[in-house]
Order: sequence, then C-alpha cells, then structure tokens
Amino acid sequence: MPLHRDVSVLWALRSPCNLGCTYCYFGTLEDHRVALPTQPGQLSHLPHNDLNLADITRFLSTAADSGISRVFVAGGEPLIWPAIGAVLQTLHQAGIAVTVCTNGMPLNRPNIREMLRDTGVDAVSVSLDSVDPTANDAYRPSRNHKDGWHSVVSGIRALTGDRDAARIMVRIGVYTVISRHTLATLPATAAFAAELGADYFVPQPISLALDHELHSQLSLRQSDIPVLAAALDTIYDAGHPLALPEQRYPGQIVSTVRQHLQTVHGCFGGHRLAFIEPDGSVWDCPSQYRIANTAARGTQRSIRDTTAAQLFPAEPADGGCDCPFYSRDCVSMWPLTDFDRLIASTGGDR
Repeated sequence: MPLHRDVSVLWALRSPCNLGCTYCYFGTLEDHRVALPTQPGQLSHLPHNDLNLADITRFLSTAADSGISRVFVAGGEPLIWPAIGAVLQTLHQAGIAVTVCTNGMPLNRPNIREMLRDTGVDAVSVSLDSVDPTANDAYRPSRNHKDGWHSVVSGIRALTGDRDAARIMVRIGVYTVISRHTLATLPATAAFAAELGADYFVPQPISLALDHELHSQLSLRQSDIPVLAAALDTIYDAGHPLALPEQRYPGQIVSTVRQHLQTVHGCFGGHRLAFIEPDGSVWDCPSQYRIANTAARGTQRSIRDTTAAQLFPAEPADGGCDCPFYSRDCVSMWPLTDFDRLIASTGGDR
C-alpha cells in the first residue's frame, strides 16, 4: 500500500544569509551580536547551534517512510551553504518534492543552477519586493554593500534562461513582501515577475511584532486596506501568465490587516505544515504566536533524536485545528499548503 504523504515542511535549514533584511523574521545580525536571543523559537543569523550535515543526513535517511510530501528549503540563504547539494539530493532520493526558497543572488552562479537541475528540485521561489530597485533594496541591503536588486533580477533571468533552453526543468516563482513601502508598486511588481518569466507569484503581507522598531513604518494599517484590495484585484484581473494563490487569498490578507489575531477553523498547523529551525527544533506551525504558545507548554520536538516517520507519520491527518493565533504570519503560509496546485497551474489561474 502506498504511503499517505500530505505533510509539507518549511525548513529554515541554515542561519547565515548574504542579505541583511531589516524586517527579517530571523532578526538582525547587528542586534544579535550584542545580545543573542535565548528564548525558544527565536531565530538568529548567527549559526551558534545549526545542525551539521551528519545530523541532517541521519534524519533524512528516515524520510522515505514518513508522511512528508514536500520540503521548502529556506534559511537564511540555503544556496550559500556548500553542503546544500547533498541535502537536496537526499530529499529527492526519498521521493520528497523540493522547493528552494532563495534571495536569488546565488542563481547567478552556473554551478548552483546545475546543482538544482541535478538534484531534482522542482521549484525555486525567489524573494523580490519591488520592481523599483531603490524600493526593493531600502530594507533588503546586501552584506557586501554591492549586490541587491540587480543581482536578484539577473539571477532570475539566468534561471529562466536555463529553463527556456531546456537545461533545467523547474518552476520559478517570485515572492513579494507587501509593506507600506512596497504597496504602491505591487501590481507593477507582479507584471515584472511575469516579464522575467516567472511561473507563479505570491504576495505576502509583512508580519512584524507590535514592538518591532519598523512596525510603524512598514506594517499595513486599516487605512491601507482600500489601496491593498485594489492592488490585489488588479493583479488577479490582469491576466498575466502567472499562477496565483487561490481566490480566497486576497481576502485572507485583507482580513489579517483588519484584525491582527483571529481564530481560524481547520488550520493547517500540526496537520499539513510544520516548521524546522536550523538547530533542528520542530514546531507544528511557523507562526510566531503558535511557537510561543507551544514553547510555553514545553511540547516542542527536535529532529536530533528522532526519525522523520516518528515526527511525521505516513497516515491521514485529521481535519485541522481551531487555532486562536491566526495572523499575518499564517496567511503567508496558506499558499504552501496548496503549492502543488500553484506550480501545476497555467498562467493566470486562480
């Protein structure tokens, strides 16, 4: 009898990144050099406790018998880790679909694109916040103070060029963080993603803690809802050759701007989507609020001392949970639970 696989895993595989996004959910390197966070679930770009390749390989050697259907390999920036090819190859051999989430700059290297081809990666999601280089780079500075929007765009063009030349069979997507800083350019950014040859486009509302120093500058407000709704309608009605999240997604975004925390019925957390930190900690949801609640209950797990089949059994899950922590964190994750449809869709499908 075939295994029942329906769990997706968002895996922040490594901590380091060659960008210094000031709104990053990992926090900032500069702040953490002063005071490293110690609370459970708080990420850092300082790789103080990242798993080594041997520990990751041991865990992945058990994945073929698990319920994992897809892994979203993220970071930090996963493509700057020399061992990334071995991890992707092991996932592929276990029969698990792989999406690499990247800032796009490593895609300029031919050996990286060849590695993605050779390891069977079926989708690459690239972060690009705006069609406008200045707007994009304002909150996404590179650590070498040279790379940025132009490097990301050239990386996307290199990957789409390889795909169009039949040197790689991969779906390519653009993820855009919607903030008060990028809202005005959102429809143009979607059009630009289509021009670049992307197959799918996912706009994500920025999610910052209320006490984050950039919250007042970047977080969407209720007064932004008319512009936000109009921008999303423009994208969905434009007919670009882009697959988009399902039709209810714009309403989900608007809803979480209107009300920060809500209860949602039949949530994916712990049922269809899990989150793994660079240190191997496993959480049943990527939401900062759900993680904090789980940490308080002391029920977090780790891949360090268990198998994939134990953590993610290959059996049907129930219909989800009623979660009171639904937020902008969560709405950005819903497309991951519908990802097979997204990358299978023809351009313009909802």
